[in-house]
Amino acid sequence: MSDEVAAAKAAAAEYKSSENDGAGPATAFDNILSGKWPSDKVHEDDLALAFRDITPQAPKHILVIPKNRDGLTKLSNAREDQKDILGHLLYVAQSVGKKECPDGFRIVINDGEHGAQSVYHLHVHVLGGRQMGWPPG
Repeated sequence: MSDEVAAAKAAAAEYKSSENDGAGPATAFDNILSGKWPSDKVHEDDLALAFRDITPQAPKHILVIPKNRDGLTKLSNAREDQKDILGHLLYVAQSVGKKECPDGFRIVINDGEHGAQSVYHLHVHVLGGRQMGWPPG
């Protein structure tokens, strides 16, 4: 089992055992958003923050997160009233991708334990800087 899969399984167990209010447990992203932990910011606006991943899986690996989690612990928890923020996150991802990876990039959203999600705060991965393989996974 890879380290990422093990981390996803541990995160899923913690998420499932947290209060059943939909918010999930505090995450590393909460510490980044509060300024408690530093991050290498690539983009910031009123709704989203984009920063370089501390364990990159490609030469360019940027995470885009909503500043207000509002129950968006994973994509499958998205509500109809969150369509605007979901669109905004993808818009920011493509903007960052075009700037950082002019030859192309991949967008990934991991969802849940089997999707290898290791942080329960919705985040969009922007990966590039090299030729991506297919199929992924």
